Amino acid sequence: MIALWFFFGMPLLRNSLNPSSAFRRALLRLFGARVGRGVVLRPGVRVKYPWLLSIGDHTWIGEDVWLDNLAPITIGDNVCISQGAYFCTGNHNWSDPAFGLMVLPISVRSGAWVGARSFVGPGVVIGEFAVASAGSVVTKAVPPFEIHAGNPATFRKRRVIGETNHQTPVPSR
Repeated sequence: MIALWFFFGMPLLRNSLNPSSAFRRALLRLFGARVGRGVVLRPGVRVKYPWLLSIGDHTWIGEDVWLDNLAPITIGDNVCISQGAYFCTGNHNWSDPAFGLMVLPISVRSGAWVGARSFVGPGVVIGEFAVASAGSVVTKAVPPFEIHAGNPATFRKRRVIGETNHQTPVPSR
């Protein structure tokens, strides 16, 4: 199964000549991923092991996102993972002379947003409606409704969802 994925499935998933999310969803499901309804998978998405991937409904995964899932990655409903984000479930134990591999799952809860070019490390949980802003290096949990940014990602402010301050355009005469 692993060889089939690496030589057949992964190249088809990443292929930018086919813009179809429906094809990418079907391919991931064929290899054991749980993929919800209405999921958008943009070209260039890379998944190491689809059988360790679960994506909820109406989630958007942008161009060149890399889900390096040696351990399970669980993504909730209505999540946005922006372009170039890298999810890494494995690391090496620097206190071990042999640098033994350590793997931990990653979870992104419903309504969350992971900004472009962000890094999400092993064991991280990004809470409901939380945001890891563009370019963030996330190595610890992001609590629900919090916005974290930077390297390392730290709390910036609470996320408020609801009424927005949109200006109504003035009609031209």
